[in-house]
Amino acid sequence: MRVYNTASRSAEDFNPLKADEVKLYTCGPTVYDYAQIGNLRAFVFDDTLRRVAEAAGYKVRHVMNITDVGHLVSDEDEGEDKLESGAAREHKTVWQVAEYYIDTFLQDARQLNIQPPNAYKGPRGPYARATDFIDEQIGLISRLMEKGFAYQTEQAIYFDVSKLDDYGKLTGQKLSDKEVAARSDVITDSAKHHPQDFALWFFRIGRFADHSMHWESPWGDGFPGWHLECSAIIHATLGEPIDIHTGGVDHIGTHHTNEIAQTEAAFGVPLANYWMHNEHLLVNGEKMSKSKGNYYTMADVIAKGYPPLALRLLFLQSHYRSQMNFSWESLTAAAKNLQNLQAMADLRFQPNPDATVIGDDYFEQQQKLLLTDLENDLATPAALAKLEQIADHLMLSGIHPEHSLPPFNNFLQFLDKVFGLSLLASADINHEHKQLIRQRETARQQQNWRLADELRDELAEQGIELNDTPMGAVWRRA
Repeated sequence: MRVYNTASRSAEDFNPLKADEVKLYTCGPTVYDYAQIGNLRAFVFDDTLRRVAEAAGYKVRHVMNITDVGHLVSDEDEGEDKLESGAAREHKTVWQVAEYYIDTFLQDARQLNIQPPNAYKGPRGPYARATDFIDEQIGLISRLMEKGFAYQTEQAIYFDVSKLDDYGKLTGQKLSDKEVAARSDVITDSAKHHPQDFALWFFRIGRFADHSMHWESPWGDGFPGWHLECSAIIHATLGEPIDIHTGGVDHIGTHHTNEIAQTEAAFGVPLANYWMHNEHLLVNGEKMSKSKGNYYTMADVIAKGYPPLALRLLFLQSHYRSQMNFSWESLTAAAKNLQNLQAMADLRFQPNPDATVIGDDYFEQQQKLLLTDLENDLATPAALAKLEQIADHLMLSGIHPEHSLPPFNNFLQFLDKVFGLSLLASADINHEHKQLIRQRETARQQQNWRLADELRDELAEQGIELNDTPMGAVWRRA
């Protein structure tokens, strides 16, 4: 495999810590609202990375967090706590808001065929919830305090970025390049040593006095900063260094930079050997915003009648490192492409003894070509272009029941494994549909075109389309 490593700003051959294993950590959702489709694109990228690594022969140990604790993104977030805001908006407790939006995220993930993480089994499922790791976060702060990398003020405990010579290395910038003047309307703690110092623990005083989520610590009642949870979860579940850490490009400059700082300061080893980041999703060329009316969720996609896996396919049609522009027209095209792939998969229900013989060698060769693209930094657009050509070829040639059907089924299993489009999930059409198709074939042989057309229309009304070929009619789902 080759992957683009943000840390080196180049594509590299992937060399895991263990020859047959990948330790993978992916940043999960903050559960204060419905996940928008840009978030979902990131999670499909994570899932595709895992699928390809497994197809390449690796055992993937995957951990993904859920940020279910109310806190500031940093002390630069102008005091807004998104969980607290969500609770006020919906007249619920922050705990109720978190649970509700965890459930909606899990439903979105199932609909997109995103596999749950597999390397952590917690009291509330396979996702590592931040609130299940409060003790670990407090322990990490204690370690940083003992080693002189953190300090306490009246308002918070901060990480002292000046203690690291390479702070900001993920961005390629030095600390001096990142210095910013303190904004009085955001950074109100005059006891901070440096404007870039980030909070590890906020105390429940001042503007945070009524913060709903809070815990006792050796330093006082409060709640953790955002960056802390991922480092604590990784240390507790996978151990550092890990092989791959993923996230959005918006995580590079702050969240992942601060993760690296606190982990390497605490434990003296790298956090991750490879950093992979997905680009933004735009809507009609603009960033998504509720105020602009271009903020879409999975519920919006389904309400317009699109199958969720059409959205997954749309994501795969763009490279994860490229900005992607979403439109309903593009989703319509993706739904049509998904229909074509499903029609190819449905050939397994209609093998034809008159079909061209396509054997093991063909399917094995196509599988190797697809995997070569996918192992090249997840080149999903190139792989899908090849798959479209394969589908066109098979629709013309048909599937021979003896020589082609077994390797074709194996090929479909491979496709579902790497693309996650659930092509094998469909069932055969029912007996009544098959009987209508046979009756129509008889009508055509008798040149009873009127009856043949009536039977075709009857099938179409029931969601079955027919394509007449030299080998007979081939059906597909409308």
